[in-house]
Parts: sequence; structure tokens; C-alpha cells
Amino acid sequence: MPKSLFQKVWAAHTVRQLANGQTQLLIGTHLIHEVTSPQAFGMLRDLGLKVAFPHRTFATVDHIIPTDQLVEPYADPLAQAMMDELRKSCAEFGITFFDRATGKQGIVHIVGPEQGITQPGTTIACGDSHTSTHGAFGAIAFGIGTSQVRDVLATQTMALGALKVRRINVTGKLRPGVYAKDVILHIIRVLGVNGGTGFAYEYGGEVFDRFTMEERMTVCNMSIEGGARVGYVNPDETTFTYLKGRPYSPKGAAWDAAVANWRAVASDPGCQYDDVVNINAADIAPTVTWGINPGQGISIVENVPDSAQAKAADEKASIDEALAYMKLKPGAPIKGTKIDVAFLGSCTNGRLSDFQEVAKFIKGRRVAPGVKAIAVPGSQGVDVLCQSLGLDKIFRDAGFEWRAAGCSMCLAMNPDKLVGDQLCASSSNRNFKGRQGSPTGRTLLMSPVMVAAAAITGSVADAREVFGVSQN
Repeated sequence: MPKSLFQKVWAAHTVRQLANGQTQLLIGTHLIHEVTSPQAFGMLRDLGLKVAFPHRTFATVDHIIPTDQLVEPYADPLAQAMMDELRKSCAEFGITFFDRATGKQGIVHIVGPEQGITQPGTTIACGDSHTSTHGAFGAIAFGIGTSQVRDVLATQTMALGALKVRRINVTGKLRPGVYAKDVILHIIRVLGVNGGTGFAYEYGGEVFDRFTMEERMTVCNMSIEGGARVGYVNPDETTFTYLKGRPYSPKGAAWDAAVANWRAVASDPGCQYDDVVNINAADIAPTVTWGINPGQGISIVENVPDSAQAKAADEKASIDEALAYMKLKPGAPIKGTKIDVAFLGSCTNGRLSDFQEVAKFIKGRRVAPGVKAIAVPGSQGVDVLCQSLGLDKIFRDAGFEWRAAGCSMCLAMNPDKLVGDQLCASSSNRNFKGRQGSPTGRTLLMSPVMVAAAAITGSVADAREVFGVSQN
């Protein structure tokens, strides 16, 4: 019987079925960082346990690391303590640690793929909700909590319930000025922030066939924002080309064997899905969130919702709550909303192609007066590539601050925070209340090029108009 990639990978990694109906699942690759691992390592020490397969675990530091201070000790003693603890634990348990001195440090979901650690047909777990990013390679990847981090460290397995699979086809061709970020924001808007509960999302169709790996990663990254535990794309020639020659990719005859296995793990033609959703690429426009969850988004040419038009009481209450927090006027155009901060970076949009695309449009332009604009590469590797191409200079000349690698203002567990009720045009993945460091700070999610347009004009803008991109 034809099977989906999810079914194949799940079956291949099943250790046994548990009495409670869950599966004890082997975790092929375990990624850790400084926030969710210290307590897990502490539990291991308390129990007198070792890390079962240290060669399957890789660590980096990203959430708390300052992007404007390279010298230790860091100004934040808690950040320094977490860094010290991760170094100690990795040394004690024999885990590979991509520290700053290695030149390989960065956001865990960018480091894994660029090092070739992320590979098709495996299971990947990390104590971070955006682990779904790695599904772009045809892996079943998911975020886990601290106690599960402990379980994986100790046993290389964890208990998990099986998921249903929803196939999402995006067919046709995207219009100019529409990017992968717009695709996933549109999908979440259509299906809802809870629409994927209990599902793995399999993305396909002509749009995904044409997408680069970095574009696929952007979409898979935000699967969790639509309620899905997993988001993946079937591996193909684009996947193999990206992985070939990377540090942890197979070499020689092992490479040929790996590619053969990776091809076989893709979903079989005619396999059955629990649900299928079809989206026409022509219906997707540059998208901006207006509210306090990623599903509250509209196209750049639409107006902010008015709760008076809501059909249900809970919908009305949700709109009213969001507009009160965001300080937006019901029924007003989102275009023209003044911004205070522009943030380019995060595990969603902190890759080389993101900075290359923005650099094409901002060269020779300047950030609007009064706007604080920062560009943060997702890894040291991305930083080196950007600098080799002169992209950092283009950004600096335009008035952006060019920072060191890290999560930065995506979640503000570091010094990069909003102040007061500042409004930020952000290429990150969450717009929750207080997400960017201030309890009253406000976030509008959009593509990197849309962030650039907002930075240049000082307000939410249609990048197609600002940069002269044809809409036909």
C-alpha cells in the first residue's frame, strides 16, 4: 500500500507501542541550546545517568547571546551563566558544541541544515517549538519540552502520539513581490492557528517544487504557528544539491547510498492523506499581521478588521482584544501604519537568501528618520557569506545596524528588546503580546522585503510599490 513520508519515517523509528497508545520513538538527531538543556542535564546528574548517544546530539547557543557584544563576560549575568552551563555540560557528556569560537555558532535551526546535520528520512527533536523548520529536508522534526530533552539525552527515545497528515498543495505561480513568508502567513490565515492541531503538514505543489531549500525552511518553520506539530516537504534534487558537500553530509559511496534512501522515503504516489487542502498561488499577496497571533493577518491592500462585522461573539472579542493591544483603528488600512523598529533576522528569515533579496532593493536607499533598523544573520556562517558578498556594507550604508549571529529581537531573551509600545516590522515568527521584550511592545510579521520597505518609508508599505516591483 502506498505510504506517506510521515508513515515511513514513523515506522522506521518506532521502538515499540506503549500501553497508553503512544509510540516510543527513536530520535535520530537531537539538537540542544542553552535555554531548555541546563535543567535536563541537571536531571541526568541527579539520576546518575549519562547521555546515551552523544554523537547524535549537537549544541549551539542562540537565544540569550547578545548580538552586539562578543567579549565575555556578558553584561547579563544570567546569559553568562547559561553559556557557562552549556559549555560545562557538553564537555562533561561528550557533546559537540558549536560555540562562538568555532565559527559555526548560530540559531539552532539554521546551524543544523547548513552543517548538513539535518537530513531526510530521520527524526529530529529539539527543545524549541520551531524545530519543524528541519522538515524542509523531509525529516519528521518537532519541538519538545525540558523533561523530554532529558528523556532523549538519557535514552535517545521519547514517547509521542502518532499524527494525522494533511497535504497542503500550493499550485500555480506566485506573483512578483510575494515570498515564502507570505505563503505560510496565508496558509495560517486560511486554516487558523489551531487548524493543524493533531496534524503533520505535508507541503507540496508547483510552488514548493520550485522553492529553494531556504524558502521551504521558512514555511516549515512556522508550521507550529498553525497548530501543526510537524511540517515537511518531500526530499528531491533541490534537497540533495543543498546537502552535498556539507560538513556532516555523507561522503563518497555513502553519499550515493544515502541519496537512494532519501529518494525512497518520499511519499508514494497515490498514498492516502487524512486531509487535503489546495491553495492557488495567485490568491496569495504580500501579507502583514495586524493582531496578536500569526493567524491575524491581511494582505497589504486590505483594511484592519472591524469587530462590528464579526459573526460570532468569540470572534468579535478576539478582534477587540487584538486591536486594543495593537492600538490600531478598526477598518483602517494597514498600509501607512507608522513603525518604530525594523527587525531582519530569526530562524524564519535570517538566512543568506533573505539578506541577498533585501540588499537588492535597499542599495542606495536610507532608513527613514526615527526608525531603528537592525539586521541579524542567523549564524556565523551566514554572517561570513554576507560579508564576503559585501551585503553587510549595503545594510550599514542604508542605516541598518549589522549585528552578530543570534535569535536577537525575535523573542528578546537578550538585550535586543522593544521599548514601551514601540511598533516593530519583523521578519520573525510570533507576534504575541510582549514577545519582543516589552509588555506593551507591538509586532507586525511580514516578509524581509516588506520589512525593508517599512524601514525605508517609516511605515507599513507595499514593497511592490516602494521598490517598483511589477504586480502583473
